[in-house]
Amino acid sequence: MNYVSAENLSKSYGVKVLFKNISFHVNEGDKIAIVAKNGSGKSTLLKILMGKEIADGGEVVINKDIQVVLFDQEIDFDPKLSVEEFMMTLDSAPILALKKYHHALTSENPDDMETALAEMEIHKAWDLENEMEQILTQLKITDLSAKMGTLSGGQIKRIALAKLLTETRAEHRHTLLIMDEPTNHLDVEMVEWLENYLGKAKITLLLVTHDRYFLDAVCDKIWEMEDGNLYLHNGSYATYLENKMIREDNLNSTIDKANNLYRKELEWMRRQPKARTTKSKSRQDDFYETEKVAKTDTRKQTLELDFEMKRLGNKILELRNINKSFGEKVLFRDFSYQFQRGEKVGIVGKNGAGKSTLLNIIQGLEPQDSGEIETGETIKFGYFAQKGLQYKEDERVIDFIKEIGENFPLANGKTISASQFLRLFLFDDQTQYSPISKLSGGEKRRLHLMYILYQNPNFLIFDEPTNDLDLPTLTVLENFLQNFQGSLIIVSHDRYFMDRIVDHVLAFEGDGKIKEFVGNFSEYRENLKSEEKSPKTETPKVEKLEAPKESSAAVLTNSISKKKLSFKEQNELETIEKEMPKLEEKRNKILEQISDQTDYDKIAKFSSDLKEISEKLENLELRWLELQEN
Repeated sequence: MNYVSAENLSKSYGVKVLFKNISFHVNEGDKIAIVAKNGSGKSTLLKILMGKEIADGGEVVINKDIQVVLFDQEIDFDPKLSVEEFMMTLDSAPILALKKYHHALTSENPDDMETALAEMEIHKAWDLENEMEQILTQLKITDLSAKMGTLSGGQIKRIALAKLLTETRAEHRHTLLIMDEPTNHLDVEMVEWLENYLGKAKITLLLVTHDRYFLDAVCDKIWEMEDGNLYLHNGSYATYLENKMIREDNLNSTIDKANNLYRKELEWMRRQPKARTTKSKSRQDDFYETEKVAKTDTRKQTLELDFEMKRLGNKILELRNINKSFGEKVLFRDFSYQFQRGEKVGIVGKNGAGKSTLLNIIQGLEPQDSGEIETGETIKFGYFAQKGLQYKEDERVIDFIKEIGENFPLANGKTISASQFLRLFLFDDQTQYSPISKLSGGEKRRLHLMYILYQNPNFLIFDEPTNDLDLPTLTVLENFLQNFQGSLIIVSHDRYFMDRIVDHVLAFEGDGKIKEFVGNFSEYRENLKSEEKSPKTETPKVEKLEAPKESSAAVLTNSISKKKLSFKEQNELETIEKEMPKLEEKRNKILEQISDQTDYDKIAKFSSDLKEISEKLENLELRWLELQEN
């Protein structure tokens, strides 16, 4: 069954062409992801399909027997409504029948109940209330009396998601579900639940997301929007990347051939007399077509980040016995951690667990209840916060950046101007002199990122950096962060992003517990699942799953004084202390190899090697501790 057909669809804003003469079809059961740079027209295309915007040209035909439902990034709600009241604002026949039935239960008019029962039967609404409760429970929404205005952004997102999924179940019609960045502000547990739900559900889906694991798990088709065109790909994200590379290689080959022909034809054109003959007219036309192809510019603006980082001293950052609570809710209890030079730490946990609070405490933006923080004298933080840019009314992009400085130092010793730096971040001259208020959400996030890096920090702190960034920008940001020589803390629910960047995980498990784990996010999750499957025994609680990354022997030696050992034990201890740094070096090399790979088979092989080395390292560290305690 065909849901949507579009033929020769075009849309422009002034001189900027978003897309031109694109055609596509959406059929029942399709699960499609749209991939494009910010500003390419993704959201505009969705609005056209929803009837909220009109195309400049072309035609969109939506099957009259389907409903189109949008899950938008901006959620409209009345803050005075309770969660239950918000859920019941659905404008669908089964929901209205259910509301009439609830009203009839307290009505003294017997006709009300008769009418309500008839409508419940007609619209098959008897199971709807139960289904709604199941969805709310699965999304961890328990307090239905809470007012919407008192909830966090993540809670509101989950409730809106529950309402949407209830609507798609309530309507016994064919539904096209359109979702714009559905994973933003959801914690990992909720993202995985939604991923599993949408992957198995028999629905038709059009999705915009930057979460590549989510995309691969849910969608089987990718629409790529680039330079006003729409390219259709069947398969995974990796397949799309491969197809894109082949297309660009073919285009470059075509341009090379056109260039060769263009040079020959240009010679002929120059030799011709001013009065052209009729016979050569077609050759002249062919020349101009060849010239057009030959002069095609395939060079893409890329975001290249290579700056001169401020020097890091020996002391980075140390937290000692940090405590923080809000009333009876304990966020962390006696938390201690020593950050190492070049360490890339990922912080994970449910929304409200205290992740952002810890980031604020580290930077002195919020006080801890007790404990000490020692920050190195050379440390300069760069904080990419969720709240976004703070700017003056009508302030221009170029002026905003020049407030920091006119020039920016590069790693090669040279400098570039603020305007040149903006161009590296894909802000053309016209945009640079536009008010920040006119930028899209993604462009503001990109400008915010640039603003942080322009200050030349050596300790980066990122709180949900991937929200609203397009995939091309994310890829370059990931490459930059992999090569970043300073220290880094990332709070993110983007599993792909975390896997590429972090080498150490701090997991907020609730009730003040924070666990340490050496490895990337997926390895941590696998470890967690293994622990949940294994039978529980009464053993002392151990907070650390792995030893600190940087020179385990050195860190442990500083914290525990050596006891008297036998000659054999002393030799064993010395051997272990020599072996551990070698294993750590091997592990770090494998992590680098994994980060540079896109081949899943090779990644699997490297991951297997990494697991083996990590296990050896863990055994050595445990034996080291045993010897110290003798």
